Amino acid sequence: MFKIFRFNCCGLDVHKTWIYACIGITDSNGRTEYKEKRFSSFSKGLRELDEWLTLYSCDDVCMESSGKYWIPVFNVLEKNHKVTLAHPKYTKPQKGNKTDRKDAKWICDLFMCNMIKPSFIPPPDIRQLRDLLRYHRKLTNMETGEKNRAQNCLTVSNLKLDEVFSDVFGKSALSITKYILDHPGESFDVSPFVHGRCKTPIEEIQAAVDGAISKEQAIKLRQCLEHIDQLEGHKQSIKDEILTITKSYSETLELLRTIPGFDKNPMTAITVLSEIGSDVTVFPTAKHLCSWAGCCPRNDQSNQKVKCRRISQAGTYLKPILVQIANALIKSKSHTEFIERYRRLKSRRGHKKAIIAICKMLLTAIWNILSKHVPYTNEGYFTSSPNIKKDKMLTTAQALTLLRLRGYTISDDNSHLTAS
Repeated sequence: MFKIFRFNCCGLDVHKTWIYACIGITDSNGRTEYKEKRFSSFSKGLRELDEWLTLYSCDDVCMESSGKYWIPVFNVLEKNHKVTLAHPKYTKPQKGNKTDRKDAKWICDLFMCNMIKPSFIPPPDIRQLRDLLRYHRKLTNMETGEKNRAQNCLTVSNLKLDEVFSDVFGKSALSITKYILDHPGESFDVSPFVHGRCKTPIEEIQAAVDGAISKEQAIKLRQCLEHIDQLEGHKQSIKDEILTITKSYSETLELLRTIPGFDKNPMTAITVLSEIGSDVTVFPTAKHLCSWAGCCPRNDQSNQKVKCRRISQAGTYLKPILVQIANALIKSKSHTEFIERYRRLKSRRGHKKAIIAICKMLLTAIWNILSKHVPYTNEGYFTSSPNIKKDKMLTTAQALTLLRLRGYTISDDNSHLTAS
């Protein structure tokens, strides 16, 4: 028999239309009595479920995360009960003996014995901010898709604007494209449309627009450009709403922007805030945060043999932002703490694992900054280790001999310092 930690708890098996609930009540003698009932997933049914749980004085509720169907259930029950959201891998039942009612009872038994790890659910305002940020990202992906289709129209029509402009949708290239759409088949001089700071010669630009766009491609290109303008407007509206919501978190965002790579785009710090929230005490240590974000290797070892060290698929929205920042930091000369660690790991483990290590450094810095409420500093990365072995230390003569063996010529004047 497993030890019972919760003597009155409920397990929910959530579906699109129905919710199966099972309450387990354990008496002082260790005997458990189960109360089962099915509820509708409509708002009326959720209110009835809330009243039914209150009737049996059940405060602890556990349910499995199933798509988006758990969200309205969570929003209703969190007001009066302590709701735990579980990953499906912790509630997977035995094969061959599975029904919806048995699933609810199985979740209740696991939750009763404290065998389910709770998932991190931020406060309601952070959840709303997260939803807007993710929708903003989807709009960006849609805009990128439309730009690719517009670029395809230009390529098919042999208009090589991408060869002479770094940005096909910049001011100069876009003005040329719109003139071609308004005057199909007409030869024109591109000089009035090219910005004065453009480095490409006018002759090359003139040769690049020597193509013919068909009627069908012109219609498609015009619709793509209109859709891009609409998406830009939608993104700006969402961004204004996001900035309005984050006014109450200005102090937290200022601390996050002290981290290298977070001070360029204001949306970067907001994205991190929407994913992990402002209260990092839900993560006991920085290692817990790195594990939750999927930036640490898994434990897969048997008979003293490591089988796999792959990272998990967690942090779908947070990890790409960290990877972009890490790739930028290793090219910057202002933050040597990241460059040194990257070069040290890349020589042994490769580029990808070294980048994930930089992401872990960023997450560790985020956890310490938000937990201690202090700005970022790199002093801790350059302190000498107290556990330096004496046999690893070299005298001045030994160091000079080592440099000579490696082909260096020692000179007092820096101007004559050479290396072979």
